[in-house]
Amino acid sequence: MNNIGRLLTAMVTPFDQEGNVDFQRASELSKALVKSGSDGLVIGGTTGEAPTLSYDEKLQLFSIVKKSVGPEISVIAGTTDNNTQVSIDLSKDAEKLGVDGLLLTVPAYNKPTQEGLYKHFVKIADSVNIPGILYNVPSRTSLNMEAETTLRLSSIENIIGVKEASSDLDQITEIISNAPEGFKVWSGNDNETFLIMMLGGYGVVSVASNIIGTQVKSMMGLILEGEIEKASSLHKKLLPLFNALFWVTNPIPIKYALNKKGFPVGDLRLPMVMPDEISDSGVKLDEILDNYHIDVSEDYDEFEKI
Repeated sequence: MNNIGRLLTAMVTPFDQEGNVDFQRASELSKALVKSGSDGLVIGGTTGEAPTLSYDEKLQLFSIVKKSVGPEISVIAGTTDNNTQVSIDLSKDAEKLGVDGLLLTVPAYNKPTQEGLYKHFVKIADSVNIPGILYNVPSRTSLNMEAETTLRLSSIENIIGVKEASSDLDQITEIISNAPEGFKVWSGNDNETFLIMMLGGYGVVSVASNIIGTQVKSMMGLILEGEIEKASSLHKKLLPLFNALFWVTNPIPIKYALNKKGFPVGDLRLPMVMPDEISDSGVKLDEILDNYHIDVSEDYDEFEKI
């Protein structure tokens, strides 16, 4: 697949009542997300509770979701670990399953130097033939991948872009301005999508599109059409929900929202826990959610693989 897509949804991982991955529900959710506007799905990322998933669970998810959405919808597999060799092994196994690309996250805990980051990502990219998207998320990894490192990596043929969640607009602007043609920048935070796309960014890897994909895609479309005032108005309308989904650690709020608004995806795996409905966070989330139309629905049967 040549076109990864502008709106990539960071899909949650459904669990059943026993805490096992609910692969059937993952298939159903993937179809529902496509129907509500997603161009592609990121599986096994932060929102998918990757740190709690086993190697085999990740591979099963990659395979089932790809089979569910078909060849025209991109599936991006989260395959990176803080062990470079494990990242290579998982990336190669994911490629064999037919995924369309890899999400290559800055390693957590190790805190390598910028040179170490560069060599880590080059080694993974060299081990596969499918595209890789870098993922810089200092709030989760305690390490920022600097613009210089991202730009060095942009010269690697199958590293096609970066999911930038540093919230450093100077850094993001430097990447957008100096990257080679074809290297794409996806916003890693929903509340920054408008600004990053206005700066020349390509799209977003979105948490909010698990529930409001149609509306997120509409905002992006208005930007691309040059309807900036309308896009700005929609961004402002959606901003309280974007922010509410990060009041506590992602993916706690988005899973709560899906369960609350009629698309059950089960509980979180420890050490994550759901907010109690009568807790401050639960009440506040309910108040925000009640102000929005939820796009994702059980009416996904009309979706047919292309």
